[in-house]
Amino acid sequence: MKNPGDELVEVVDDLGRVVAIVTRREMRQRRLPHRCTWALVFNSHGELFIHQRSATKDLLPLHWDVTVGGVLAVGEDFEAGVRRELLEELGIRGDPEALFPFRFPEERPYALGMVYRLIHDGPFAFRDGEIVQGEFVALPDLANRITSMPFCEEGLAILRRYQSGG
Repeated sequence: MKNPGDELVEVVDDLGRVVAIVTRREMRQRRLPHRCTWALVFNSHGELFIHQRSATKDLLPLHWDVTVGGVLAVGEDFEAGVRRELLEELGIRGDPEALFPFRFPEERPYALGMVYRLIHDGPFAFRDGEIVQGEFVALPDLANRITSMPFCEEGLAILRRYQSGG
């Protein structure tokens, strides 16, 4: 199995233009800005899919997240990236809807990308080992979980923006 730290990723400037190609490990260590995709996955009842990240994740292991996605591969566009991530992480195909561009954090972006929404009722297959467990949760019930479990702030920032109308 290939070491994720050895994967090549594109470093971008504030406008999203590629300025260098480095390993994922170097990008993480130096907090270099890179391109990402994030997908909010809802079921047909309006519940949001949340999941727990594996212990082997290079960023925020065992945290819960409200988005599925990740770093784009070299030369990959946002739509191809979100489709690849949905297939790798959840084992699903679909037509995600582009919602809004997103930068995290806002003041000095480390991740620049596009947020998508997909309606899918499952089932899911956590094929690549990045997800330990997951479930659909009604948005009003999510508030209690956020205060009692570790969640990825990036995903929560995306959800807040989504709930405020994008």
